[in-house]
Amino acid sequence: MSKRIDIFKKQLEPWLFIAPVVMSLGVWVYLPLIQEFILSFYEWNLLPNSPKEFVGLENYESLIRLPEMRYAIWNTLLYILGIFPMSVLLPLGIALFTQNLGGWSRDIYRTLIFVPMIIAPVVVAILWRWLLNKDHGLMNVWLDVLGFTKIGFLEEKNYALSTLIFITGWKLIGFSTLIFSAANANIDKSYIEAAKMDGASHWQIIYNIRLPLLSPSIFLLSMMTILLGSQWSFIYINILTHGGPLKSTTNIYYLLWEYGFGSLSVGWSAAAGVIAFVGFSFIAYFCMRLMNKRAIYDN
Repeated sequence: MSKRIDIFKKQLEPWLFIAPVVMSLGVWVYLPLIQEFILSFYEWNLLPNSPKEFVGLENYESLIRLPEMRYAIWNTLLYILGIFPMSVLLPLGIALFTQNLGGWSRDIYRTLIFVPMIIAPVVVAILWRWLLNKDHGLMNVWLDVLGFTKIGFLEEKNYALSTLIFITGWKLIGFSTLIFSAANANIDKSYIEAAKMDGASHWQIIYNIRLPLLSPSIFLLSMMTILLGSQWSFIYINILTHGGPLKSTTNIYYLLWEYGFGSLSVGWSAAAGVIAFVGFSFIAYFCMRLMNKRAIYDN
């Protein structure tokens, strides 16, 4: 009997260690998800004294019929595709081609790359709003000096979305470069030395050794960009454009926030959140499967 108790204690011990984390996830993640799913079937204006009216699938049907919902989904895709080069491709190139920098040049490079990452997003948004102001912003002052027409980067439909994509990507370059630089520095030097002894060129080493061994980091940052790219842009939409002009910069995250806290249509907001959660869950599943199959690890 005592042996069985000892075995039970050993089996229970790991669960006791992770119990606080599991409880925190349950309270702060899964419980709100369940509440959001339930709210998506009700009509409610968020006021405590206002009754909740059960409407079934009416919230989902209304959202699907709304043109702005289709615009938001399309813009969400554009945010992801636009941010990807600056969150994955450019940082990967920077990490690969600056690995041998040393001395003062390395310090300057690191400062220029990492400063945007440590600045608060609200400060970044205010800074870019000042730089891109159509009347007296520094960018338009330069355009005027060079003889070009002033551009309303945040006011004109043709420029607003690409401007927010650039701001979001610019903020992420430092974080992604940090990940790639750390992964690149951890590659076993013996692989590189053996390749050089066999006559491999610099490009062959990058293509055949560095890129395959960096594939876990590439897949990780690619997955983060796909799942979180449009979410990272939310604060810039909220501060700089409010989804405009003419809904050209809104995305699924800003739309559900606007429904929930702008018009107090909690049912629509919850339904939009459920649609986003289900859609990105499927994407995350396929990304994880692809990562497990294609990523190369140095064992």
